[in-house]
Amino acid sequence: MPPAPPSASRRCPGAPSSRWTRCWCCRRSGVNSDDPVTVLRGVGPRTAAALARLDVATIADLLLHLPFRYQDRTRFVPLAEASIGDACLVRGEIVKADLAYGGRRSLTATFTDGGGFLTMRLFHFSPHQRDQLRPGLWVRCFGEVRGGPAGREMVHPEYRTSATEPEPPEPTLTPVYPVTSGLTSPRIRSWIGQALDAGAALGGSVLPEEPIPAVDEALRFLHRPPAGANEGAFDAARARVAKDELLAHVLLMQQRQALRARHSAGALPRGRGLGRDLLHNLGFALTGAQRRVVTDVLTDLEREQPMLRLLQGDVGSGKTVVAAFAAIRAAEQARQTAVMAPTEILAEQHHETFSTWLSPLGIDVALITGRMTAKERQVRRDALAGGETLVAVGTHALIQSTVEFHDLALAIVDEQHRFGVHQRMALRNKGRLPHQLVMTATPIPRTLTMALYADMDVSVIDELPPGRKPVVTRVMPSSRRKDAMERIASACRQGRQAYWVCTLIEESEALDSQAAENVAAELEKELRGLRIGLVHGRLPGAERQTLMGSFKDGEIDVLVATTVIEVGVDVPNASLMVIENPERLGLAQLHQLRGRIGRGSAQSHCILLFEPPLTEVARARLAVMRETGDGFVIAEKDLELRGPGDVLGTRQTGEQSFRVADLMRDASLLPGVIALGARLDDRTKATVLATWGTTVEAGYVEV
Repeated sequence: MPPAPPSASRRCPGAPSSRWTRCWCCRRSGVNSDDPVTVLRGVGPRTAAALARLDVATIADLLLHLPFRYQDRTRFVPLAEASIGDACLVRGEIVKADLAYGGRRSLTATFTDGGGFLTMRLFHFSPHQRDQLRPGLWVRCFGEVRGGPAGREMVHPEYRTSATEPEPPEPTLTPVYPVTSGLTSPRIRSWIGQALDAGAALGGSVLPEEPIPAVDEALRFLHRPPAGANEGAFDAARARVAKDELLAHVLLMQQRQALRARHSAGALPRGRGLGRDLLHNLGFALTGAQRRVVTDVLTDLEREQPMLRLLQGDVGSGKTVVAAFAAIRAAEQARQTAVMAPTEILAEQHHETFSTWLSPLGIDVALITGRMTAKERQVRRDALAGGETLVAVGTHALIQSTVEFHDLALAIVDEQHRFGVHQRMALRNKGRLPHQLVMTATPIPRTLTMALYADMDVSVIDELPPGRKPVVTRVMPSSRRKDAMERIASACRQGRQAYWVCTLIEESEALDSQAAENVAAELEKELRGLRIGLVHGRLPGAERQTLMGSFKDGEIDVLVATTVIEVGVDVPNASLMVIENPERLGLAQLHQLRGRIGRGSAQSHCILLFEPPLTEVARARLAVMRETGDGFVIAEKDLELRGPGDVLGTRQTGEQSFRVADLMRDASLLPGVIALGARLDDRTKATVLATWGTTVEAGYVEV
């Protein structure tokens, strides 16, 4: 049998045979922020496991587990004044305690303060509680007053009994904490109180110019606010903690940049002028934004320092041609480029595009995906390892251990938010230290860029190619489904093509596929004479690719699809899209789907076919889609409606998330935080980083 937990009666030194590292007497003399929560009284392995679900493992984690609201328990409310619906603190002497029978058995205790009566009712109770609640004892309760069979009552309030009249309440507001199964706010409050009483503190930064100089002072205020605290004081304390966390993140980004600057990727200077040849052969003129970004990238590549550049561009803005100019610069030095895409469809499209542009220049472009035959893979792997192939385009297959590069100089990741950190690092590790260009068609709000991508240089293509017309978007209830079908029939009679996109609430490929199959059958019945295709996530990759190719070649009039086409091939002739149940998708995903059309010269239309009634958020979301096609405006609205975690997946797998800071709420803090990070002394910087446990990862240069 393991020894029992230590108690206050245990002798202080602790017996040598004890398995406890510290007896409770010693614990009360102080705890450290990095101590596990099990040093606190009442926190055993099972409770520690429950706290872990709240991301609380240490005393520091516990101190950073902040209340989400407060209750005023600073005075006793006379029972005569306690109204139904009030949450209040009351006290009184028990005059009657009994078991009540009715629909459910309950334990009741009626008490008085001399001016009124109130009943406490417990549906779940132990024999000890039954013995504890007896006439003559005093009770102190906090809960919501309700109407009961015999008058006002509190059901399962927080309560405490005593032999004498309770002492006046403490003059501090009572914090209410986020909880999980098996934990209550009072228990969490008691453990935080233990830690604070034992002198626990983060040992955080002290910034004299701040309204609350010490971050530990702000934390103590948030956990134990005085009775007179107002909303402004709470906001200031929370902002002080959030600023410290944002500051730690900014300092980490600065450290990453400094570390990268000390490494060399090998400069890629101007070469044989193949870029000019591509410019001449393209058949279209670059936009001003494309020319600016190409210059940014090529200038980076001329430096020894490894490039780490984020390229943002709305759907159809022309990011791929920027990547092609970068790949040409590496090829001019007989060095290699890897282009990684999240899907086989997109990888094959990139391979086709790069081959069209680069093969006439004498640059071999190879496609590497998971569904190639073993013989094909081996031939292409040999060409890569030997240096004959200078550009490799592929999916995750590029980062398999069997794929080796002769001299990888440039790693390009498309739709970077779909890859985790470790996947991007695995591609980087295929070279000694390649330059990196990461691209996204999901516009990122400036607030998130400043915070989450501060270690990257950022370029934006904010101009669409000439001749592109904005997609006209209409919002229609599902009762007008026939109208949407008639629009499709009309567009197809004019030689155009259309998408019909199906969505479901459940994240299930099986259910999505079934819904799409049902719609395809419905359209075949209603739109006789039109060629209907069906593509969804459960189709084998080869079959899906064949269908997409048939649609691109004009052999299919209407493509019924799930959201698998969010990242897909370009079909300039597709000018109409119907999205069913758009209220179930976020703005960013709706914008990506709509980006499949509007790629030709014809006017394109998108119909959002919603199922009423709409929530306020869904109504606002669809209104944004109707009013604008600007991806950056949509991204800002998406951030307002959903928050940064949903917009980005918060920089994806393996990246830091924030405990206290909220990038939407705290956006105004960021400019000041960045300026502060630039002027802090090294000692304070180290304190901030240590407080939040942020360190540059071992072996990290950039991701």
